[in-house]
Amino acid sequence: MAQIFPRSANALARASIFLGLFFVAAAGLALFQLARSGWVTRQGLVLAQPIPFSHDHHVAQVGIDCRYCHTAVEKSAAAGIPPTATCMNCHSQIWSNAPMLEPVRASFRDNKPLSWNKVNDLPDFVYFNHSIHVAKGVACVTCHGQVDKMPLMYQAESLQMEWCLACHRDPVANIRPREEVTNVNWQPPADLAALQRELAVKYNVQSKTSCSTCHR
Repeated sequence: MAQIFPRSANALARASIFLGLFFVAAAGLALFQLARSGWVTRQGLVLAQPIPFSHDHHVAQVGIDCRYCHTAVEKSAAAGIPPTATCMNCHSQIWSNAPMLEPVRASFRDNKPLSWNKVNDLPDFVYFNHSIHVAKGVACVTCHGQVDKMPLMYQAESLQMEWCLACHRDPVANIRPREEVTNVNWQPPADLAALQRELAVKYNVQSKTSCSTCHR
């Protein structure tokens, strides 16, 4: 019986299997990288806002404490967005006629809140409580980055579950004195590890990796 396939068919079959496995692996790697990219996580992405609010200016240059605007951060699950009246405490006196701030003045005149786009936006199935983290000595910059160096606010970390779990497995490495939580320029002492161990006992800091901790 005549041979149906040429001898080169064996080589082609092996090559096709190899190429198929290669493309499957490449596609898997591409999806793995895509899931961790800023395009998906929004890490590093600057969102459009009603006004270009600068934490660099307000925190680093003016020296405003986080809690002046985010008043609920120590006692509530949400840090809170300041009402326009908070902005007008200053801007009724300084830069009161700046065209860039007209949306703020209009919001105050019309008693209509500014529509801010949430930068650090967790999925609805994730429970996060700011007050708990503050009480345990977790600093604002741990999650939000050095906001005092951000002319425009962006998400500093991926906020993916693996990132949260890295801290929840070893939370002691991310705590500091409660009175320094909002201090973006805090300089840790030379014996930081010893201080953190002491604070972990004082604040009752424990590893929390149960699913129900965040998914309720």
